[in-house]
Amino acid sequence: QLQLVESGGGYVQPGGSLRLSCAVSEFTLYYVAIGWFRQAPGKEREGVSCISRSGSNSDYADSVKGRFTISRDVAKNTVYLQMNSLKPEDTAVYYCGAVLGGASYYYCPGWTEFGSWGQGTQVTVSS
Repeated sequence: QLQLVESGGGYVQPGGSLRLSCAVSEFTLYYVAIGWFRQAPGKEREGVSCISRSGSNSDYADSVKGRFTISRDVAKNTVYLQMNSLKPEDTAVYYCGAVLGGASYYYCPGWTEFGSWGQGTQVTVSS
């Protein structure tokens, strides 16, 4: 059974950086597209970034482009989200989600296709 475990959240000042990790079990990353999502208090969960099964393509929400970078280590079966130049509005619980298989190997699935959520990790950006 697919399991996702997030880690790496914490408290950081504006302008700081954090790196989140999403450890994937039971399935190789070549079979699983991974997306990072976040949910702030009182708001709906939103897609932040995703990486395709091939690892060759990624997508980003406009609000994080140029600041966040998604990557993966196939040997560790782990996907990372490097977050730089953090802003208070980045404060949220960050989740990783997955799409098993699917029609596209080379491109990210749509945000609404993701499921199998991890438990989430809190990111707080504040001075």
